[in-house]
Formats: sequence, structure tokens, C-alpha cells
Amino acid sequence: MHDFLFGIFPYIAIGVGIMGTIARYERDPFTWKTSSSQLLRRRQLVVGSILFHVGILVIFFGHLIGLLTPIEVFDALGISHGLKQTLAVVAGGIAGVMALVGGAMLFHRRWSDPRIRRTSSFWDIAILAMLLAQLLLGLGTIFISLDHLDGHEMVKFMSWAQGIFIFDPNAAGYITDVALVFKLHLVLGLLIIMVFPFTRLVHIVSGFAAPFRYLLARPGYQVVRSRRTAPLPRRAAPQAVPRGAPAPRGPHASGAQPAAAGGSASQGAE
Repeated sequence: MHDFLFGIFPYIAIGVGIMGTIARYERDPFTWKTSSSQLLRRRQLVVGSILFHVGILVIFFGHLIGLLTPIEVFDALGISHGLKQTLAVVAGGIAGVMALVGGAMLFHRRWSDPRIRRTSSFWDIAILAMLLAQLLLGLGTIFISLDHLDGHEMVKFMSWAQGIFIFDPNAAGYITDVALVFKLHLVLGLLIIMVFPFTRLVHIVSGFAAPFRYLLARPGYQVVRSRRTAPLPRRAAPQAVPRGAPAPRGPHASGAQPAAAGGSASQGAE
């Protein structure tokens, strides 16, 4: 089971996450959004959203850089494993508490308010609960990391993460003897990646891609959905002008005569 969870399941989770995200964007682009409820309990939303998003972004980029940067790069920069471990504990702890407090506010707002809960889908609530559980597990790893400030425990996770991306068949073996809370943290993280395409989290992709798409791939037009229930009437075809005749000018160049003042168009023609 250990080999499956940490040697095979990562590829299943990443594959479903990538392919599911592409399929949703291609098949259901109008579901690629987060349903807005900002008019309800706005102050709680603003405070909770800022704390949650700032904390999550710091944690995300911290994990991304810390786990996937080759160990040789840190050695070349003179960053010791102990310093890296201490930085991860301090910065990750502060960001984790911020994200946990903000996430708890958002979850309470969505769960306790009957109007917001009525407009929330199952995954709107489930993904928040999963993220809160992941944050609690992440904060729980700090107490164990304090006993391994030499950084060698961190090297195991770096070797595992980089081994997954280079298809190392022995990747799962690097974290065989780590504490259970670390393994639970990794498994839940992989589950979040796997269900990512089916939740509101897909807006993260838009947030990262929007600036590049705007600058590099703008189509030059805006797609607008009309509210008309019937098509517009067809315009009359313009009258043919004989060759050599001067082109008609003015607002009535199509050949129609203006109505006479005080009468109808037929009276003016008479």
C-alpha cells in the first residue's frame, strides 16, 4: 500500500488533475468560474478571503520551490539544509495559521448562512473542508519538524517529489520511515490535486494564465451573449447604381425619398 500511495497514486492524481482540467475547459467553459456571493456577509468574506489567499499562495510557492528545486542548487547558493528547514517552519507556520483562520471564516460563512449554503454546491463546501484538514495536517508536521532542524528529514521529501517527476521507480522508498502525519498530509494533497478539475479551484489556473493570455493571445474581439428572443430584421439590399452614374450621397442614398414636412411619405411623393 505504501508503494501504491507514494509511487503510483501520484501519477493517477496528477493525470486526472491535468486531463480533467483540460476537458472541463473544453467541454464546459461556462462552469469555469467561482459562484459569487459577495453581497452576503461581505465583511467576513473580505477578511477571510484575504487571509486565506495570502496564506495559501505563500504555502503553495513555498512547497513548489522547496520540494522541486534540486538539492545541488541550494548547495551552490550556500543555503544549508538546516536553514531551509528553519525557514520552512517559520514562514510555513505563519502562512498556515493565516490560511487556517481565513479558511475557517469562509467555511463558517458558507456553512452557517442559509442563503449562501442554498447557492453552494457539494464541492464548494467539500473542497473547503479538505483544504482546512490539509492545513491542520500541515501545521501538525511543524511539531515533528522542530525535532529535525538539521534538515535531513526535508531532504527525504525533496528526493521523493523530484523522483516522481523524473519517474524514479524508487521514489516511494525515500519516505518509508517518515512520520504518519507527513504521509497523511501527502495523500490528502494528492487527493486535492485529483478532485481539482471538479471544484471551484480551477479559477487558480485562470488567475495565473490570464495576464499571459491577455498580452499574447488576445483575439481582438469580445464575446457577448445577447438577451434578444428574436433575430434582428434584415436590412434592405442597396439599389444598384448604373455604370457611369454618380454615386448617391446623403442619408437617403439608398433611393428612398424623405417624407414631406407635415405629411406622410406618399403625400410628399405626390
